[in-house]
Amino acid sequence: MRTSRKTIRKFRKVHRYLGVFLGIQFLMWTLSGIYFSWTDIDEIHGDHFKRETPVETPFENLINPISEPHLNGITSLELRDIGGKPFYWINDSYLLDARNGLKRSGITEEEALRIAEANMLPELEVKSVERIESAGNHHEYREKPLPAYVISYNTPKEVKAYVSVRDGAFQTVRYRNWRWFDFLWMTHTMDYQGRDDFNTTLLRGFSLLGLITVLSGFALFYLTSSTIKNFKLKK
Repeated sequence: MRTSRKTIRKFRKVHRYLGVFLGIQFLMWTLSGIYFSWTDIDEIHGDHFKRETPVETPFENLINPISEPHLNGITSLELRDIGGKPFYWINDSYLLDARNGLKRSGITEEEALRIAEANMLPELEVKSVERIESAGNHHEYREKPLPAYVISYNTPKEVKAYVSVRDGAFQTVRYRNWRWFDFLWMTHTMDYQGRDDFNTTLLRGFSLLGLITVLSGFALFYLTSSTIKNFKLKK
């Protein structure tokens, strides 16, 4: 009997301290899971702030880039509409005016505004435009082409559109709900650097401790259950 009580006290102590230590993370896993299951991922991406079909401009009288004597070794080519003007994006490295063959080092702020206008809903009012040269691991524009123009809109949800400077491509939309999703995703994966690594030592450690907490609870139930004790006595 003395040994049994000592064992029960040990399991209670382990279970109690593990519960306190893991409680906050368990709560974050639960809250983030509820948020993910009740949200539409397309809405989180900000698709409802974008036009269903971006405005496109028909172009004529374009040069053949292969015929240009200074252009050799073209491996990829894409026609881009930049502010209503045609440009070739060549070899994923530079822009070429599709009418006069001149190279461009990037787009202007005015062109970025027109690109955003062609992709975003017309009723959105521009509040400010900013050029960013860098974005850290926790920035909402992380791991995307830089430099970029940030077009902020005058909305309660703090909507922002991002346009790449080098190639003039419309990149993404960010707003308040996405930022909440991003924060909760970080707490869910426990990757506090890049968000998407499910193999971090921290996550593995907490997962194992969580399993131990559950098993200690089952063991405690087994050791303290009157039903199990009565069943043993009958046998």
